[in-house]
Amino acid sequence: MYTTRLKAGLGLVTETKLLLELWEPGMPVPHLNKIALASGRFASVTARRLRNIVVECFASRYLTEAALPARMLKVLLPALTPEEMQQFFLLFTCRTNPVLADFIRQVYWPGYAAGTREIRNTDAQAFVERALAEGKTPVRWTPATVKRMAGALTGCCADYGLLENGVRTRRRLLPFYVRRKLGVYLAYDLHRRALGEHALLHHPDWALFGLDPGEVLSQLKQLSLDGWFVVQAGGDVVRISWKHPDLESVCHVLAER
Repeated sequence: MYTTRLKAGLGLVTETKLLLELWEPGMPVPHLNKIALASGRFASVTARRLRNIVVECFASRYLTEAALPARMLKVLLPALTPEEMQQFFLLFTCRTNPVLADFIRQVYWPGYAAGTREIRNTDAQAFVERALAEGKTPVRWTPATVKRMAGALTGCCADYGLLENGVRTRRRLLPFYVRRKLGVYLAYDLHRRALGEHALLHHPDWALFGLDPGEVLSQLKQLSLDGWFVVQAGGDVVRISWKHPDLESVCHVLAER
């Protein structure tokens, strides 16, 4: 089901980076909020706003699965470029905000493929209204909420590098492709879930980066040249041999490259 949680924070790229630096494994959310408030790094936001950022956004995106996203990002963050960091944040935000994930898969990438130059807030609003008609929200959203959610969708895409920043009513599509470190991480993360090769290639997370199953296979073949795994493909049969034993191990290696 779609929720309105996304409009509480959009991408929060800078704030997420700061909170990851302050957070330590095992730290309760209230304690993180207290430390963030005392750190002086969020002087431009009110205490109430900071709490919303920590509880509604950071915790829901990065402290799921026993804080696996936050734990892995703590390892990776020093080695990530700004573009790589955006893509990791995009992945985890979409996993906990299906409305954003579906907007990217159903509106952004079809428009990108068709050569559309910009996405308007009215396009996002039409997407939200279709979702309401299909019963994808627990309650009927008011027209004001629909309008705010439309702005949140395009604004979040701008925060993560899919759309340009600037004019809020219409935003130009930017060149966007999956970064190699994100590709390695996602492959190992899906393998961790005990997915077979077919399910891994067809997983909807790849579509967030504009990749269909055939393109995913091509991407994995390219990554295999760097020794991350061995990919064998013949006809409809694909076999992947994994070099690293778990996600944490591969993140430590990624952080060294």
